[in-house]
Amino acid sequence: MENNLHEQIMQLLHNASRVLVVSHIRPDGDAVGSLLGMGLALKDRGKEVQMVLNDGVPSVFRHLPGSELIRHHVHGEYDFSITLDCSDLQRAGDVFQERQPDLNIDHHITNLNFAKVNFVMPEAVATSAILAEFMEVWGLAVTEDIAKVLLSGIVSDTIGFRTPNVTPHTMRLAADLMEHGPNLSDLYTRALIRRSYEAAHYWGYGLLNLKREGRLAWAALTLKNREEAGYPGKDDADLINVISNLDGVDISVLFIEQQQGRVKVSWRAQPGYDVAQLALSFGGGGHPAAAGAELEGLMSDVEEKVLAATKSVLENNHQKEKDTNPQA
Repeated sequence: MENNLHEQIMQLLHNASRVLVVSHIRPDGDAVGSLLGMGLALKDRGKEVQMVLNDGVPSVFRHLPGSELIRHHVHGEYDFSITLDCSDLQRAGDVFQERQPDLNIDHHITNLNFAKVNFVMPEAVATSAILAEFMEVWGLAVTEDIAKVLLSGIVSDTIGFRTPNVTPHTMRLAADLMEHGPNLSDLYTRALIRRSYEAAHYWGYGLLNLKREGRLAWAALTLKNREEAGYPGKDDADLINVISNLDGVDISVLFIEQQQGRVKVSWRAQPGYDVAQLALSFGGGGHPAAAGAELEGLMSDVEEKVLAATKSVLENNHQKEKDTNPQA
């Protein structure tokens, strides 16, 4: 079955001439890396390609080759469309109004298989890793620039190869990409370590109101915080990955106020917890260890609902541990 799917994807890409490639709103490193990887490879094959991110490219990834070609909106016609790293169609923003995407490539376990053809690998550490493994199978070449953007995507989504789903296979994929010439140290530093003054200032607001209850920690960032810090993005500048490293915390949550009365919620969890299902219950999705959702409502109301549900997950997990090991 998988071989047939690979052949189908190869034929679809071969037959396409004007291709739209899209990834999700508030793009992270994997969204940018997979979008550029597929887009540049198709351009190398002589295709007319549009690469679209509604929210544009975050500043930390603008050094990547081809990033200047990414647009905020679709311009003109296309005969084939690909979504990358999107677990549901809403994550693509306003790109698809009535038209169903042709191909969906993703690694989220909560993916809704919304395209005509869906290639979803929940076991993959990143959508960029899927492309690194199969692009040549689909008839697309991996050049140094393409290897660079895909490696950046893998480094970003694994937080520097530190997520629990990293395997020897992951490291072999990364090594294969490095053989094409990318500098791993530079990509790692730019994606995960170097931050702008504005991002650090933005973090400060979140850390000031950091709270903890038992093995749960949470913080919030408001639109006013973003404005006062001068931070240009709509995300959390990766503050959630800082909070998730607190000692004694099993689940961490970050609330990020958005425009039009919406709040972005990000969860991170230690092994043994599944926040993907928690996010799914709020209309979002993700992975067991990292997930997100976007809710309508006031920050205080969203916090109350989400924290109550998250505490319930912690309590249920603790009860299961007690039932399994009464001596604990």
